[in-house]
Amino acid sequence: MRLRKDTELLNEKEAILIADVSDALAHPVRVKIFQYIMSCNKDLKPVCNQDIVAEFDYAQSTISQHIKKLAAADLIQIKKQDKKSMYFANIGKLQMYLTATRKFNSFNR
Repeated sequence: MRLRKDTELLNEKEAILIADVSDALAHPVRVKIFQYIMSCNKDLKPVCNQDIVAEFDYAQSTISQHIKKLAAADLIQIKKQDKKSMYFANIGKLQMYLTATRKFNSFNR
């Protein structure tokens, strides 16, 4: 009897995606910031650093460090408008992450 190769294993790209995004979302404040940006984007409300600082009552430097981590994982995109940086959630990246984690979780069945 011949065993077939399991084609449901994560490929390298999916494994890296899960690791990178999980790392970015590993801090509760980053989860909340990302959710806030998604919510504002859904309502077509622009979001900048000042908005996030006002919403979460953290120092601007703390918010900037969290934003940097989310941007490094490509969960948010930053667009310069005049002197402000506007933040946009990358829903496509989130969807790719969720798809990869579902595939990863399918091994439990």
